[in-house]
Amino acid sequence: MAVDLTPRQPTKAYGGEGGAYYEWSPAELPMLGVASIGAAKLSLAAGGMSLPSYSDSAKVAYVLQGKGTVGIVLPEATKEKVVAVKEGDALALPFGVGTWWHNTADSATELVILFLGDTSKGHRPGQFTNFQLTGSSGIFTGFSTEFVGRAWDLKQDDAAKLVSSQPASGIVRLAAGQKLPAPVPEDRKDMALNCLEAKLDVDIPNGGRVVVLNTANLPLVKEVGLGADLVRIDAHSMCSPGFSCDSAYQVTYIVRGSGRVQVVGPDGKRVLETRIEGGSLFIVPRFHVVSKIADASGMEWFSIITTPNPIFSHLAGKTSVWKAISPEVLEAAFNTTPEMEKLFRSKRLDSEIFFAPN
Repeated sequence: MAVDLTPRQPTKAYGGEGGAYYEWSPAELPMLGVASIGAAKLSLAAGGMSLPSYSDSAKVAYVLQGKGTVGIVLPEATKEKVVAVKEGDALALPFGVGTWWHNTADSATELVILFLGDTSKGHRPGQFTNFQLTGSSGIFTGFSTEFVGRAWDLKQDDAAKLVSSQPASGIVRLAAGQKLPAPVPEDRKDMALNCLEAKLDVDIPNGGRVVVLNTANLPLVKEVGLGADLVRIDAHSMCSPGFSCDSAYQVTYIVRGSGRVQVVGPDGKRVLETRIEGGSLFIVPRFHVVSKIADASGMEWFSIITTPNPIFSHLAGKTSVWKAISPEVLEAAFNTTPEMEKLFRSKRLDSEIFFAPN
């Protein structure tokens, strides 16, 4: 039975004065469950803080808007890393990592972070499960005061008071004047890469640009087991039809702009044709071919690929398979004339991946 690939917007899961947490559900986007991929978005108002938690899934985080701070506690670490983050930053968060996020009290914009990750080892395929360390839904609210007191070497009354002192769940707004640790510049090393400032892996004038996250520029990607990229294409430009040739799923979030997308699967069947716009998410099944054309505003998207060092095969442009296939084979395959084969081969000799409008 065909799976619905229609792009979707997230729904609010919880929140309050400090901000909100949104998520995509496999009930509305079935491919999340098929691919065992989770997708969520955290939005923090000025002064908002996402309380310390850990997740059942390895993730890539991408800062969509604003600037702030993230605290990261790696497994078996004796000290947290406190990293300044801003729009365009990507972070790889392996299993077992504890995090907290904060938007400064004087911020003029919300801090918005996208999370995409592998839920194949999680509690619910296609959806993250986050374990809060404090608050009304915190882990220690489930333990008896005897256990908490023994664990923390506190009297039971003190343990009960400490566990119940934070009435909020997940997200809070800090009191005026309340301070958190300042970011440490050295902590940023190997933890974050800014995709808007990084060296471009592809740069096609009037076409588009790509920055690829892999084990070379963000080492923790290897532990997460995911690759990622940020793609920006110009007005009316086209992204070449192509597919991931290493059995990976492509999970794409439209950061801004809009355009059209087509996806084709086995037997030449078009399984998706629709308009896409900022804030929507869709998934391309394994080995399916996808292509996008931007509207007048251009289009920008952030994607993860379910392998740390993805390989793509393109079906148009100078690096396409058509340029590698011999003329005789191409003639036979298309059942066409030598003249048409020469015309076909003469096109897109200088174009690669992105095609500017004629």
